[in-house]
Amino acid sequence: MDNRALKSIDVTARIFLAGIFGGSLLVFSMFYTFYLIGLGFQNNGILLNPTLQSEKLIIVWTKMEPLPLAISNPILFSGGMILFSLIHAIAYHYVSPPWPHSIKSRTLRLFLLIYFLSFVFVEFYTPFSMLGEPVTMLGIELFFWLICAWIESLGIVFIYETLPALDELV
Repeated sequence: MDNRALKSIDVTARIFLAGIFGGSLLVFSMFYTFYLIGLGFQNNGILLNPTLQSEKLIIVWTKMEPLPLAISNPILFSGGMILFSLIHAIAYHYVSPPWPHSIKSRTLRLFLLIYFLSFVFVEFYTPFSMLGEPVTMLGIELFFWLICAWIESLGIVFIYETLPALDELV
């Protein structure tokens, strides 16, 4: 196999593995923040507290059919989140070459892209704008997303940057 073909396989594998790993970390961190703390096992989490949260949002998450995929089909939802993480890994591959080479600075830059272009936008557009979520609850969710985006970014950057090249393994 010539060197160009090996390099192409190497880049594809690096992106794929980074995306899968980052996506798995994203799903794991979402489970701990949004599900365990936010929604709670019996819909008794802080994000569903009727004294703090919009009634409209609570109805959407707990009563209105069809329920959100995160509740009704968590496997499909998790797969979708991993797919988004693969897209983040592809974006990282294309935008990161001019960035400083330390894992810390690359993670910070990817985190800022993911956090502001994905999660802050989604929180503003749907829960806040459409479902009347109070600013306090929005702040809690943005904090949860901050944790999730940081963990996903760290996973993508770590795998992408530290995985040995295929030609080193052959």
